Amino acid sequence: MQEKPYIVIMAGGIGTRFWPYSRRKRPKQFLDILGTGRTLLQMTYDRFREIADPEQFIVVTYRKYVALVKEQLPELKDSQILREPSRKNTATCIAYAAYKVNSFDPNATLIVTPADHLILQEKKFVSTIGKALEAAQQPGRLITLGIKPNRPETGYGYIQYLEGNGEDALKVKTFTEKPNIKLAKAFLESGDFVWNSGMFVWRCDSLIQAFEKYMPDLAEVFEEVEGFFGKVNEAEHITKAYMQVKNISIDYGVMEKSDQVYVILGDFGWSDLGSWNSLHDMREKDENQNVLEANAILYDTRNSYIKSESGKLVVVQGLDNYLVNETENVLLICPLDSEKKFREFVSDARKKGEDFI
Repeated sequence: MQEKPYIVIMAGGIGTRFWPYSRRKRPKQFLDILGTGRTLLQMTYDRFREIADPEQFIVVTYRKYVALVKEQLPELKDSQILREPSRKNTATCIAYAAYKVNSFDPNATLIVTPADHLILQEKKFVSTIGKALEAAQQPGRLITLGIKPNRPETGYGYIQYLEGNGEDALKVKTFTEKPNIKLAKAFLESGDFVWNSGMFVWRCDSLIQAFEKYMPDLAEVFEEVEGFFGKVNEAEHITKAYMQVKNISIDYGVMEKSDQVYVILGDFGWSDLGSWNSLHDMREKDENQNVLEANAILYDTRNSYIKSESGKLVVVQGLDNYLVNETENVLLICPLDSEKKFREFVSDARKKGEDFI
């Protein structure tokens, strides 16, 4: 077995729910959203450097973002950056990386992670990953990381698990995608549900066996590509492969179907940073629970997020739970928790011109 795992970073998303700060030309994973001096992609790389060497990283990204990955992670060789010709969701993204690694190291173990998550307690995180790596060595097992919930969150998927026999890896019973508030409260009260983090650990052969069983069409497509990995015409064959596969997540395609899915429980200060609302939860606030990233004067305003990059004086009165965001050529004012509307916002903004998205 590979002594150290390969780290597969998924970095091809658009970041629609962080519009207008996140744009198609530079989505949120390539932005220093937290003001640390490092982008979310760079922070993800830094986090896993404790576990793996630079040559063991694989970044899967949309073709238009390859230059951004090279700029932000100059340690990586071109062969470590896998360019997707189109977006086909996480099952295809993960399959590309898995079959590529399998072509030169079939005994590999993979850690799969999004590029845009926040981990506050990194020592606890590394310890949890260690448990997951150990659990993943049993043939066929697919390991996911579950986050102990502290509130009835409706923006995350949930995993229900069975009580174990002293092992760290607990058998998964059910997956539930983004429940309503009533169901989320019931999940929280039951005590046997955790948030689905979207981070996975598995042996390469275990995952490929799962693809062959539950997504045979996808497996067949990538088996045909395997002989071209590392060759000059790899991109041409990957483009053909992406034209043939479905747009489906790894959760729907494999994890919800397999009886070999186990969860490792984690409690390490995690957020998927999926929206302005989730970022508001993480940022420092004033006495009225406002996050201010602007030259602003506030009156009777609370629980809001005010951001402006223009240098203009922003005067706000009478808002509660609102986002005011001025970035480049867009001013957005909306309820802070209206992330479900953002696809509509961006779609309508496109009608005004591509420069707005």
